[in-house]
Amino acid sequence: MEYKCNIITVFGVFHICLCLCPRSRKTGQYNVQRCKAAGAAPGSSSGKTPYQRCSSQDSLDEQAMVDYFKEVEIIQRSGDAETQEEVQLKVADEGEQEEAWLMEAGLATLFDESASDGEDSIALLSTLTRTQAAAVERRVETLKQTLRKRNKPYSVPDVREIFKPASQSKVRAHIRPRISAVSSCVNEDMQVWGGADAETDINLEVSFSEQALTYKEGLKVTQPQNEDFRVSQDKTGQTRVGDLSAEDMKKVRRLVLIEMSALFDTCGIEVKAHKALKVRVRESGLFGVSLSTLLEQDQRRIPGTKVPLILQHLMSHIEEQGLDTEGVLRIPGAATRVKAVCHELEHKFYEGVFPWQSLKQHDAASLLKLFIRELPYPLLTVEYFSAFISVLKLPTKKQQLQALNLLVLLLPEPNRDTLKALLEFFQRVTDHKDRNKMTLNNVAVVMAPNIFMCKGFRSKISEQQEFAMATGTANIVRLLVRYQNLLWTIPKFVLNQVRKHNMENQRKMHRDRAVKKLLKKMAYDRERASDKQEKNTEAEGGFIRVQAPQFSKVSMAVQLTEDLKASDVLTHFLSQERSPSVKREDLCLYEMGGNIKERCLDEETYITALLELNPSAEWVIKSVQSQKSS
Repeated sequence: MEYKCNIITVFGVFHICLCLCPRSRKTGQYNVQRCKAAGAAPGSSSGKTPYQRCSSQDSLDEQAMVDYFKEVEIIQRSGDAETQEEVQLKVADEGEQEEAWLMEAGLATLFDESASDGEDSIALLSTLTRTQAAAVERRVETLKQTLRKRNKPYSVPDVREIFKPASQSKVRAHIRPRISAVSSCVNEDMQVWGGADAETDINLEVSFSEQALTYKEGLKVTQPQNEDFRVSQDKTGQTRVGDLSAEDMKKVRRLVLIEMSALFDTCGIEVKAHKALKVRVRESGLFGVSLSTLLEQDQRRIPGTKVPLILQHLMSHIEEQGLDTEGVLRIPGAATRVKAVCHELEHKFYEGVFPWQSLKQHDAASLLKLFIRELPYPLLTVEYFSAFISVLKLPTKKQQLQALNLLVLLLPEPNRDTLKALLEFFQRVTDHKDRNKMTLNNVAVVMAPNIFMCKGFRSKISEQQEFAMATGTANIVRLLVRYQNLLWTIPKFVLNQVRKHNMENQRKMHRDRAVKKLLKKMAYDRERASDKQEKNTEAEGGFIRVQAPQFSKVSMAVQLTEDLKASDVLTHFLSQERSPSVKREDLCLYEMGGNIKERCLDEETYITALLELNPSAEWVIKSVQSQKSS
């Protein structure tokens, strides 16, 4: 039997020398043996590892990777892809990727003048930073060259026309990102960045791609000595996924797509987006069913469901059995029993007659992993699969986290909510690591092949690529679990761009005379109403007016001080609200109007700081539960 010695190095993240001999690619069985590392110290015994096993949660050791390939072997032996058709991944054709990107970014008018979002595109372009503008320019120019090669008629404007001053442009008189203004803003932002707790703070106030450009140009070369990254504090409060209106989240997603592309562009990393060819998938059931279909089924039973019920039940059952069990998630259940339980769940789950009390914990863990693998399209989506894998090519750990933050925000809502539930569950498993022996690394290497080795992808890569991917994907899962609190945060610079976008749209509305007349009448009506209702203009006198239309205390005045936080407003409201059923955890103070549609405020938000950012805002207390169900 021939053994191959492979030195696996993935983007400088992990270096290990393994003798790997795949006995069968189909069965997924591997022989893993130690071998002498190149450059080992003289006299070192071949029977010893060429390095000490690392117990740090910041790296992956040899035993961890042995566990990875054991998991791959278990997956292959389980034969869970009996009837499921593989998703065929295909790289988009030249020009096709750029066209799809521009459409997704809300910039279809840059290649199709008949597109209906022209005014909105102009407003969006006016908010871009220099690196974001460069990302748009690059894709417009690539599309233009592709169409020219094909000798096809096209209406793609010259890139110089898109981004030159309005007075000189003949193609798009209003489409320009105000380069000079952007440059001055960037310089101001860099002063803020330099004044932050530089090494371990994730700065959300400055565009990630602008930070990467500064790092690349050598203006900031200090790298952190550890990985204890945290989000820098902001007096205007952090914004999480779910805090904004659907209208503003649509703008967030477009800006995040542009920013993510700008970040990879700035670092010189090309990411080829895949597209999924349509395949036949099950239209009902539990396993092998798309997330959207599952949630439609579940929402008919429990309105507002965001995470598939079967997944929720499996995670709850594993926890009820106790997370102290050694090897939970790692030790597989009996294959024949797991298959039988899977069929039983398909028939009895929705009827509520499945005997959960008889389900063994390791079988439940195997079913949870089976559920993830059997999704007809990968949890991280076909579109962004390559981008997730490319994250570790970024030069610093901070940039890798920034990229993961953007990619999580780009995921469709069902995928993002399901991923969040899984990562929170994995964290709870690692919280019991002293007893269950499942450290962060253990969980990462066991779950990585279940998340990343999706059907249609694994069959397209070589064995050597698969070995290399092992450490890369495990490291990505490790980052996702460890920094999940960061990844669901909307960066402040993106939110500020949404505010600018909204203000630009409002300015355009004011140019319309008919709208101006209507707004004038509305302003007059508001003035009359303010005499009776003491509206938010009280802020000038040291007070803000807080509305609570859902409750008995429909309005109240709160004294404005430098230290006033959103939490203080809620406390003041509860002291006056007469209904005993109102609970603090169900309430949120919303910023509404002005340059934002609506935003649920972090309780640590300072009201005076936010008023400076949005002086026209109104303040409304709502029930979070009613918002979720609406």
